[in-house]
Amino acid sequence: MRSYRTLLGTPEYAPFLLSFAAHAAAQTIGGLALGTLVYRATGSPLLSAVSMFGPQLAQLLGAAFLLSGADRLPPRAILTVISLAFAAGTAVLALPGLPVWAVFVVLLLQGLVASLGGGVRGGLMNEILPKDGYVLGRSAFNMLWGLVQITGFAAGGALLALLTPRLCLLLAAAFYVASALVNHLGIMPRPPRSAGRPSFSATWRTNALLWSSRPRRLVYLGLWVPNGLVVGGDSLYVSYAPEAAGTMYACGALGMFVGDLTVGRLVPPALRPRLATPLRLLLAAPYLFFVLRPPVALSVVAAGVASVGFAASLVLQERLMALTPDDLAGQALGLHSTGMVALQGVGAVLAGTLAQLTSPATAMTLMAVASIVVTVTLHALERRPGGGGVTPDGVTPDLTEPRRARG
Repeated sequence: MRSYRTLLGTPEYAPFLLSFAAHAAAQTIGGLALGTLVYRATGSPLLSAVSMFGPQLAQLLGAAFLLSGADRLPPRAILTVISLAFAAGTAVLALPGLPVWAVFVVLLLQGLVASLGGGVRGGLMNEILPKDGYVLGRSAFNMLWGLVQITGFAAGGALLALLTPRLCLLLAAAFYVASALVNHLGIMPRPPRSAGRPSFSATWRTNALLWSSRPRRLVYLGLWVPNGLVVGGDSLYVSYAPEAAGTMYACGALGMFVGDLTVGRLVPPALRPRLATPLRLLLAAPYLFFVLRPPVALSVVAAGVASVGFAASLVLQERLMALTPDDLAGQALGLHSTGMVALQGVGAVLAGTLAQLTSPATAMTLMAVASIVVTVTLHALERRPGGGGVTPDGVTPDLTEPRRARG
């Protein structure tokens, strides 16, 4: 599958994307509104950053105890429930007079609910699309996320100039409800991919199996850590440039869109595996200059250029799927998703703490340095025997157990 027209003609894929777009719009507008609300109330870069990205820390708990549900629950039903739960939680966050501690309790609960979302969506997309359409489908998915962020952050910034943050949160709640409706009406019901009930023990066993392979471990770390450190720095946009934060987020999303379009549609498949490390380096390098506190216009450009590097996730997700049995695809992608956003939450806490001690610009630079160090270290480990890196012919070796057919 090589064209987006063919991709969008695949049954159920268009409503799948539309449901995700509504969910992503809610997350984007609601996150910016909440970060602004908390910053205005507290004046703290740390609390503002954690309010936007901290809920992702709760997904660590979900990954540890709930993730087996990604393959053992019916996907349409669980995605609908997730969107409705987010709608309810976001409406609560809009209540006047809600204390800051209560805001973070709601965010903790939302993070636990969200821990299933990435795995369920990834596994469902793997079922909707044929095998040769996964990278193109994931590219379209990521580009849509980028487009929604561009419009969402731009619209969110404009809305915050016209409306109160609480009204913006109510608008986000309405988008979550729309996502649930589109998902329920546009996606056909499916049985779970794996037999058995979701449980803590099943989650632990499968996570242990996924983590037991050294090549998969390196892929997971490559997906999680460099990304998480850079996104942690991104969480400081509100405190770095309060009046231009929406523009910086929007330009970052534009860069992500360009990267996903280029890697998913234009780069030959044989070349893709070689781009993982260069893209991860690009993701961090422009932020090295933030220590000089460049003008806002240059900062916006740097954010856009750096975000092209997020396309490394396409390359690494393709490698992860090559190293994973089909009947574990949902939990494997769920582990990737929850681990990634959890590390982004850790990054936000770390960056916010550094910003409290130094300045937002210095903290963003230090996070970029750490991301580059991790990327270089992982590249060296991948090149060792058994690291699961790219062979001389550009192919990622399949070092996992044999794939099992679905029954």
